[in-house]
Amino acid sequence: MSEWKTYRLGDLCDSISNTYRGKAQNVVLINTSDVLEGKCLNHRKEPNKNLKGQFKKTFQQGDILYSEIRPSNKRFAYIDFDATDYIASTKLMVLRANEKIRPLYLYYILQSQVVIDELQMLAESRSGTFPQITFSELSLLTTELPDIDSQDKIINILKSLDDKIELNRRINANLEAQAQALFRSWFVDFEPFRDGPFVDSELGKIPQGWKVGTINEIIQILSGYAFKSDTFTEAGPYRLITIKNVQDGSLNIDGAAYLSEIPDKMPQHCNLTIGDILLSLTGNVGRVCIVDRDGLLLNQRVAKLQPKDKRNIFFTYALFRQDSFKQYLIQIAKGTAQLNLSPVETSDTKIVLPNQDILLQFGGIGQPLFDNIVSNCKEIITLSALRDTLLPKLMAGEIAIE
Repeated sequence: MSEWKTYRLGDLCDSISNTYRGKAQNVVLINTSDVLEGKCLNHRKEPNKNLKGQFKKTFQQGDILYSEIRPSNKRFAYIDFDATDYIASTKLMVLRANEKIRPLYLYYILQSQVVIDELQMLAESRSGTFPQITFSELSLLTTELPDIDSQDKIINILKSLDDKIELNRRINANLEAQAQALFRSWFVDFEPFRDGPFVDSELGKIPQGWKVGTINEIIQILSGYAFKSDTFTEAGPYRLITIKNVQDGSLNIDGAAYLSEIPDKMPQHCNLTIGDILLSLTGNVGRVCIVDRDGLLLNQRVAKLQPKDKRNIFFTYALFRQDSFKQYLIQIAKGTAQLNLSPVETSDTKIVLPNQDILLQFGGIGQPLFDNIVSNCKEIITLSALRDTLLPKLMAGEIAIE
C-alpha cells in the first residue's frame, strides 16, 4: 500500500506571475468570470492593443487558474489546452504543480469542497470589499499525498467520471443546436410549408391557415413565490431556486438556500418537477434552463414556462431558447441599473402560430430531443454526486486502490 505523507500546498505548487510579452496580433483575455468549475469558458480572440491593466499573466497547459475572490463561487479552471497567447487577469492565481504532484491531482485537491470551504472561511475573515484570498493563505493548507503511481490511479477514477459528464454536456450542446435548427426550420423559415400558399401578416408572410397570436394563448408564464429569509435553514429537503441559479441552458444550485418545509401559501407551481422550464426575469434576463432534479422551489423573479397543453413542452423550450427571442426579451425589459422582465408583457408577445395539429406534429418530432436533454442532465447530476462523494474519500486514502 502506498505511503501517504502530509504536505502544505505551498510545498506542492507555485504561484506564477509571468507577464505576457508576446507580439501576437490577437490574444484571448481570461477574467474571473471566464472560468467556472474546472472549465475555461472563453476562447474568443481580441486585438492585442490597449489591453486593460489587469490582464498581465501568462499560463500554460497543466496550470490551474484559481480566482482570489469568493472561492465558494468555484471560479477555477484546469488548463487542458495549448494556452499560447492567452492572458489571465491579475485576480486569477496561476498555480503550477511541481514534481511531487500531478497537475490534475492538484486540481482535484483544490476543487474539493473541503478546500473550497476552508478558503472561503479564510476569505471572509479578511477585511476588504470582497471576500478574498492570496497564495499566502492557500499555500498554508495541508493535504495528505500518496506516491505518483497512486495519484495516477486516483486521477483515472475521477477523470473517468468527469469525462462522462463532459460527454453528456457535449451531447446536450448538440441536441440544443438540433432543437433550435428544427424550430427555425418550421417557424421562421417555414421550410416544411414552402410549397403551400402564403398570406401577408403583421409579422410578414406566413403559411395560409396560420395566424399571429400571443404567447399566452399556448404558454403560461408563472412567477415564483416571495420566500422569507427567516425560513431558510442550514439543511433540509428543499432548495430554493433564485435568479443566480438560472444559467443559460443549465441549472446551477450552488449557494441555493435550504428549507425544511413548504410554506402554506406557496402556489403549487412553485414546487418544481424534473423537466420544468425556467426563465430569468431580472438582471441577465431571458436565460432559460431545465429543472434536472426534485426538491426545488421557485423563488420570485424566476418564472416557470408552462405550456397549456403538455404536448407543447418542446415548442415552449425551443421558442425561448432561440437567440433572437432572447435578444427580444432583453429589448423589452425595463430598468437602468438592473433589467426587469415583465411576465405580463412577455405573455402578450406576438408570435406566429399554426393550428394545433401542426404544433403536435412538431412536438412529436422534437420530444425525443427534449427527453434526451433532460435524461442527460439527470445523469450529469448522478455522476457529479458520485464523483463528489468519492473525491474526499480517495484523497484521504479511505478507499483502497490497486
